Amino acid sequence: MKRVSIFFIVGIMAMVLSINAIAAEKVTVYTSLETDETVKYLEAARRDMPDLEIDIIRLSTGELGARMLAEKDNPQADLVWGWAVTNMEEFVPRGMLVPYKPKGVEKLEQRFVHPQYYYVGIDMYIAAFCVNTKVMQEKGLPMPKGWNDLLDPRFKGLVTMPNPVASGTGFLQIASILQMYGAKEGKEDGWEFLKKLDKNIAQYIKSGSRPAKMTAAGEFAVGASFDFVVAEQKKQGFPVEFVFPVEGAGYEVEANALLKGAKNPLAAKRFLDWAITENAMKEYSKFKYGVTLPGIPTRPDLPKLSAIKLYPMDFSWQAKNSEAIKKKWESLFSK
Repeated sequence: MKRVSIFFIVGIMAMVLSINAIAAEKVTVYTSLETDETVKYLEAARRDMPDLEIDIIRLSTGELGARMLAEKDNPQADLVWGWAVTNMEEFVPRGMLVPYKPKGVEKLEQRFVHPQYYYVGIDMYIAAFCVNTKVMQEKGLPMPKGWNDLLDPRFKGLVTMPNPVASGTGFLQIASILQMYGAKEGKEDGWEFLKKLDKNIAQYIKSGSRPAKMTAAGEFAVGASFDFVVAEQKKQGFPVEFVFPVEGAGYEVEANALLKGAKNPLAAKRFLDWAITENAMKEYSKFKYGVTLPGIPTRPDLPKLSAIKLYPMDFSWQAKNSEAIKKKWESLFSK
């Protein structure tokens, strides 16, 4: 009887441990990656980790930041995946991210890895104009080469761009313009330029990709968006072309981080380990200009990086001034 009781107790304990193990293999992920790429990446993650239950919540860059702040004392996710480094830099001093050094991080280009591992960069995307050549021809418009060309009165009502308060793409575009015009030195010239540009903007959209998609559909002549979305529209047969601003194209690095207060930290770390593997990087490279793991080729339908003038973005300055920039933009241009 005593032996049976011992076996019974051991059996119950084994069942409890098994149930706990199963419960631990679940992770909730926040992301601001585009929906179409998230679907493909998630398919790969589930192939590589079939026993891990992955719940994804996708929000725009700004909406994600607002939600994380609202949940600061009771986070509803375990990690953030593919979020702008500018936002990561803003959240590190808020104490909302936990340092984690994922397996294999030493293989990545270290300039994209936070020194204390609060976040780890995975890819880069570049701001670009999506230009509908059919609309341009119909309207008799000259092909724009950069931001200054969009001040031409002939573009009035034919340009759309992302709302920088909601969209990370929109913010990097505004931030690059402000930096070009000396905002870091305290100059207001960038805001004056944006006021002139605003006269031709038909609509500010709470998405980084929709300006390109709407322009491809013929609703606008020019949509300020980003590289791979323009490539996708072109691939689908729409009459569009890339234009990377000659003044310098803004860019952003996307990164991953472990959230403080994660309810499933072990599963989160497992996901973060996977998220920088070669398999994951190969999936990212199907959409993005570059990934942080050397040796992974980028998609062939994107213009060569050497042909694009990149503006030297200051992510630290952008993070420190993010809220002030967004508030001022809203006060001036919220339509």
